[in-house]
Amino acid sequence: MIDQFFSHPKVLKRLHFGPLGSHIDNFAQILIVQGYKTSTAKHKIRIVADFSWWLDQQRLAVTDLDEITLNKFLLYKGHRGSIFKIEFSTVGQLLKHLREKGVVKDSIQIDDDCKRRRIENSFTEYLAQERGLKQATIDTYLPIAEQFLINQFGAGPIVLNNLHPNDIMRFILRNTETLSAKRAQIIVCSLRSFFRFLYQRGKTTIDLSPSALTVANRRFAGLPKFLESEQVESLLTCCNQNSLKGQRDYAILLLLARLGLRAGDVVHMALGDINWEVGELIVCGKNNRQERLPLPQDVGGALVRYLRHGRPQCPSRRIFIRIKAPHKGFSSSVAICNIVRRALARAELNPAFKGSHLLRHSLATKMLRGGASLAEIGKILRHQKLNTTQIYAKVDIAALNALAQPWPGGEI
Repeated sequence: MIDQFFSHPKVLKRLHFGPLGSHIDNFAQILIVQGYKTSTAKHKIRIVADFSWWLDQQRLAVTDLDEITLNKFLLYKGHRGSIFKIEFSTVGQLLKHLREKGVVKDSIQIDDDCKRRRIENSFTEYLAQERGLKQATIDTYLPIAEQFLINQFGAGPIVLNNLHPNDIMRFILRNTETLSAKRAQIIVCSLRSFFRFLYQRGKTTIDLSPSALTVANRRFAGLPKFLESEQVESLLTCCNQNSLKGQRDYAILLLLARLGLRAGDVVHMALGDINWEVGELIVCGKNNRQERLPLPQDVGGALVRYLRHGRPQCPSRRIFIRIKAPHKGFSSSVAICNIVRRALARAELNPAFKGSHLLRHSLATKMLRGGASLAEIGKILRHQKLNTTQIYAKVDIAALNALAQPWPGGEI
């Protein structure tokens, strides 16, 4: 398989040398499937060949591979910066591949990296099986727990029983200072779930979850942030649809602007969710509720163009795929928010709120101004309760003016 990248017999012989020589062709096939550029794939293959040579010099077999061995090889190479990053990711990819194939067993040595991964994997299972949370919610909670462990312990030993409520409060204050109340609530809620999990699993002797205090966020305290209709259109037209990335981003922005989808809805949208014959889109929203939405013509056209010409070939069933290798679906809703932020910058728009919900609020406001009722808006936005939609009544200035009573003291 590596003969697709190298042709000289001596080079091929050198690349197949050592304990990893019999596995390098399969690794090259993975790089092809994941859509790596030829230059990047060749670089990764050379790194694996160097690793194989080093293993041979150390008199180690493939079965001896684990995270400690990988770290020793990286220390031997001694690189920094971007070179280190590609070496680190490459040997990590290789180890994961060999473990999936059963060539290398999971490490039983409890080093700190392995311990962190075990905690994170157990937390993921807890959220999915015991809490029954959707993958989109798990994708939101897990990085916050990971960040807490990294901030608290760094590269040192993970001693969970040394955690103190003050550690949790410092983390929350440091990471929520510039965030909205809603985002701060998500961080606190995820931490509360994480510490409850640690206590239930016996990893901490006391329940630290009450230390993650609730963030005050009074309902209807502020106005929904939105763009005017002409600003939304300016945002859409700034996408370069002659590029693969532009085709993908344009389709995503249309879904947000025309259907008011949440970022998580877009991330987890699969190829089978579109019924082309009847023009419907199946959206799996909160609490695993599946709902059918009409597919507007411009949204359908953008999706067709992206799927035919812009979507990289890959085994993933997700509709929206990373442009750069490895070609796979987005890992979280943050990627969708970043697409919105970049589009706002290109359109030279600078609203106070720049997340993906900005377009959801803009759609609701446009519908309200067009005469739609709150019930109709709630149906499009897939709100379970009408009072969730009531915040949009605050932007209906004409209706509010009709309710206002004259000042009893007369004109001022």
